[in-house]
Amino acid sequence: MKVRTLVMTLALAVLLPTAARADEGMWLLSLIGKNYSDMQKAGFKLSPEDIYSVNQSCLKDAIVGLGNEGTPFWHFCTGEIISSKGLMSTNHHCGYGKLQEHSTVEHDYLRDGFWAYTLEQELPNPGLTASILVRMEDVTDRVKEALSDDMSETDREAAIKKVCTEIEASAVEGTQYSAKVKPMFNGNQFFLFVHIIYKDVRLVGAPPSSMGKFGGDTDNWSWPRHTCDFSLFRIYTDKNGNPAPYSKDNIPLTPKHHLPVSAGEVNDGDFAMVMGFPGTTDHFLTSYGLEETMNITNKLVYEIRTVKINILREEMATSQATRIKYASKYASCSNYWKYSNEQNKALKALNTMGVKKEVEREYSEWARFQAPKYTRALELIREGYDARRTTEEANLYVREGLLSGSEAPLFAARLSRTFNHLLEQDKNADLSQYRGYIANFFKDYDREVDQRLTAALFGYVYSHMDPEYCPEFLKAAQKKYKGNWEKYAADLYEKSIFTTPEKLAKYMEKPSVKPLKKDILAKVGNDALDLYFSLLQAVPQQAEEDLQRGIRDFTDGILQINDKNGKLMSPDANSTIRLTYGNVMSYDPRDGVSYHYYTTMAGVIQKEDPENSEFNVPERLKKLYGERNFGPYANKKGEMPTCFITNNDITGGNSGSPVIDARGRLIGLAFDGNSEAMSGDIDFEENLQRCICLDSRYMLWVIDIYAGAKNLIEEMDIVR
Repeated sequence: MKVRTLVMTLALAVLLPTAARADEGMWLLSLIGKNYSDMQKAGFKLSPEDIYSVNQSCLKDAIVGLGNEGTPFWHFCTGEIISSKGLMSTNHHCGYGKLQEHSTVEHDYLRDGFWAYTLEQELPNPGLTASILVRMEDVTDRVKEALSDDMSETDREAAIKKVCTEIEASAVEGTQYSAKVKPMFNGNQFFLFVHIIYKDVRLVGAPPSSMGKFGGDTDNWSWPRHTCDFSLFRIYTDKNGNPAPYSKDNIPLTPKHHLPVSAGEVNDGDFAMVMGFPGTTDHFLTSYGLEETMNITNKLVYEIRTVKINILREEMATSQATRIKYASKYASCSNYWKYSNEQNKALKALNTMGVKKEVEREYSEWARFQAPKYTRALELIREGYDARRTTEEANLYVREGLLSGSEAPLFAARLSRTFNHLLEQDKNADLSQYRGYIANFFKDYDREVDQRLTAALFGYVYSHMDPEYCPEFLKAAQKKYKGNWEKYAADLYEKSIFTTPEKLAKYMEKPSVKPLKKDILAKVGNDALDLYFSLLQAVPQQAEEDLQRGIRDFTDGILQINDKNGKLMSPDANSTIRLTYGNVMSYDPRDGVSYHYYTTMAGVIQKEDPENSEFNVPERLKKLYGERNFGPYANKKGEMPTCFITNNDITGGNSGSPVIDARGRLIGLAFDGNSEAMSGDIDFEENLQRCICLDSRYMLWVIDIYAGAKNLIEEMDIVR
């Protein structure tokens, strides 16, 4: 028995997808000392205290989580401070939405780029926040004191919320900080994160989209790349250095630490680490969850968004104004559209389902000798996913096709609900407070485009969704319009007060409840919302609770197995700051194909295609390339480097993260992963996983030589 158990345990240590390897893992900064010897073997030259310290300046003080004021602890991207004046670099696609917001037909910053040559020219971005970690703390014991195994999941969540609220309040009492306790390992551990959150973040610079998005959807999630994916912002504070809303009197942040920017060589095998705020991974996902991800989530997202993507491409090609209005929306839609398809390809190619099932077989052998909850875990997980299969599919059709496909239905639903509530309480209610929200919606809205999206997507949902869950308004439309969804959409948009700013403004002059209740588009939007929420509630509560309990116990079992064998494990990403380390590294994706570890500007010229907007090259770049005007940023071969790859473990949210060398200097910005290993968020593939990075020399060249922004170059610490 002992021999069998030993063999089985050793097999688990190899098979479990979260078993640690030097180049895998999104590690918590305060625990990085446990990885220190591995980091040194990879080439790291600093100490753990140089990465994370509460008492001294360190690398964490230069890492910024970019978020929105309404959701300050969910970071959509990462940035890094690169000067003593609060200058921050991040990806171009992270700043793309702000470039779009500031763009007009007269000042098209998406097309032409933007550069501030003085502080006064920098552009404010209300609602954009910049978070910097102050400290973190393991509070697992304090949280678990309030929990017991016999609690229902509802009672457990309530107990966790209560104790976490107390911990958060105590952590920031008497300070200007913000705090959040985040669960780790599917609720088996808990960590407190204390941040300082700045609210005045201004746009400083960005190359034109032809450079910042070079390669577009074609090159997205692939290597080799030549994308100049960076933008620059600056963090401002009040005169005392404290976070404050935008004011012309605010001053640039004086950070505790900023990263020197390297203009030196990057070689194959060099140490590289990425620090940032990765969004979500699911390394503990079982085969049952993987089946849902592949055959429902990824499949339907790709299929439904394909309808939207094709229409937006056509419409954006018709005029500059339409392109500006929909540029950010298209980018947001297309990124996950391609990701979902590429991830499914990688999961199939790498037989991730087989890997998961083997892990579960080995886990089940281990669980036979443990407490009953570990034996039951996989069964609870299987039953939970089975219970929600049909409603999960239906909800994706509602969410992707009816609520987030076109914009007017959800806009009409939200506004009508709000107005109706206010007017029923007071028929003379003042609705003017919503004029800003309305103006912001119509700024980037085109009725004809949105109407076309509604026609196509509503028709698609009707044709493909399970009739059992198909909303009645679609069935009625099919019957009345006999499949003419264009005519149906035209009537919706013509009769609604929510489809033009003029009709809505006229209504608001003499508002009343009756037009809201009669508005057919508002009714459609509200019915879709009601269906969405009803589907969320359709799965029996006990099944959902059992699923969560099963996942937590399964994860706990894996933690115990690996801990017994001395294997370090990193928790799944959850938008908290992490570090991943590895090396600059080429790779061989398939038979007969080898990829070099870096690209150069020669590839930009080679890829140029004037007939394809994804591969346009600015005339100035071609002129400078022809002159070989690379300044001091060329490599030893005289080439102008553009991008390089490492084997770092990254995911969404890491976009814009600094790629840092062995001595703490910025050598690049992480901006993408490679399609061959798109399974990485679920199962890390050590031989194929690559992080695609902008070379800091290309960024410096653009700022200095291309844009002539010497003011920005002068404030950086550039090392060669």
